[in-house]
Order: sequence, then structure tokens, then C-alpha cells
Amino acid sequence: MDERAYFVESQTSKTATLQCPYCRTTESYELRWMLRKKKDRLPPGADERDRARFQKSQSYMVLLEDKVACKNLRCRKRFDISGVKTMAFLNE
Repeated sequence: MDERAYFVESQTSKTATLQCPYCRTTESYELRWMLRKKKDRLPPGADERDRARFQKSQSYMVLLEDKVACKNLRCRKRFDISGVKTMAFLNE
């Protein structure tokens, strides 16, 4: 069984304070995340191995963007997001 059958997917955005490496301007940016929440029940047609994987799985978020454009009108360069984790597990 595919891992995506265990989760409900949705997109969300969260703010992060980042500094442009070119102009050194610090701004807050909206970053897009893929939110995968664990379903309450195991999908039908699962065997013992799928049950074990479902028990160990937990809800998590994955960062969808890897670059952002600087908000400074004079700079506007795209830079890599650093200092932000690309995956975060959620407490339930």
C-alpha cells in the first residue's frame, strides 16, 4: 500500500524571517508547506505490514519552496532558503 493512503494532504503557509545574502535586508516571507495529517483509520485492504507502517507513521510538514525573491525593490534577487528546516513533524 502506498504511504499517501495514510495521510490527508493540504497546503498551508507560514511566515519566516529571512535575510537576503546580497543586500542584507531582513524581511518576513510567506513559505508554502505541504501538510500531511495522519488519518484516524487504516484504509481498507491493508495487511499486517501495512498496519505496522501505519502505527509508526505520524503527521508532518514538508517545505515546498527552496528559493524566494528579495522584497527590497533595489535588489529583487532570488536566494536559497537557509536556516529553515525542510521537514517538521507535528505533535498530535
